[in-house]
Amino acid sequence: MAQDQPCRSRTRSQRTGDAAERLVADRLEAAGWTILGRNLRLSREELDLVAVDPGPPGALVLIEVRSRGTREFGLPEETFDHRKRRHLWTAAMRLLEVGQLPGGMAVPRLPIRVDLVVVEPPARPGSQPRIRHHRDALAI
Repeated sequence: MAQDQPCRSRTRSQRTGDAAERLVADRLEAAGWTILGRNLRLSREELDLVAVDPGPPGALVLIEVRSRGTREFGLPEETFDHRKRRHLWTAAMRLLEVGQLPGGMAVPRLPIRVDLVVVEPPARPGSQPRIRHHRDALAI
């Protein structure tokens, strides 16, 4: 069983991504969104966050969180390429096919959209991380 295996240590990049996902989830909840799941595995695909945007109009939102520690190699948005978009589309279709979230909760019957949220380090030491929220990212 997975519980009996020793916990692998996370890489620095993975820890940065985990922190970015927590930050985004906290910000969305503070804005009135309901987080239904984090890091959902759907076959070979993964959804970072699944949430309900109260709207108007209300929507079930599949959220891809991307982060970068520096702009040296480009913006986080540039990592949201056609392969990642295809994986998100596949995950969205799989979620609808299964019809429930882990734990047995039914997937809410709402319009679905995919958002991209990027997190970058603060512009100045001591300030807040920079966050950009791109709604309906598959339409881009």
